[in-house]
Amino acid sequence: MLQRPETVWRVPEETTMPAQDPWPTEIRLRADRTSLLVSFDDGASYDLPAEYLRVLSPSAEVQGHSPEQRQVVGGKVDVTISAVDPVGNYAVRLIFSDRHDSGIFSWKYLHKLGAERQSLWADYLRDLAAKGKSRAP
Repeated sequence: MLQRPETVWRVPEETTMPAQDPWPTEIRLRADRTSLLVSFDDGASYDLPAEYLRVLSPSAEVQGHSPEQRQVVGGKVDVTISAVDPVGNYAVRLIFSDRHDSGIFSWKYLHKLGAERQSLWADYLRDLAAKGKSRAP
């Protein structure tokens, strides 16, 4: 079976970025497309699963335009990342296997998703159960 290679982006240094905001040094789409490894200049490195990124997409479709409009997305346990497209110097757009492609993941948001993964995932699972939804399709 032919295996896809991992896709790696090296993010150029940005001298205009405020010092308090970590800057990514590498973004690596795993060969199986089930996770994205993001390394930052503060030494942090996060392996973010596709399902996690999909259900917490910063898109209006998921986040809404206010906290009351936020959607709890279920059925994404098998989703993968089809592509990673750079957006200027500040973000990437992830395209998922379910065709969701409207979320722009800023460096700051990716760092937050990594640093707060445990609590954000627990919140998501609680919200999913409260809505009577499942991770399974």
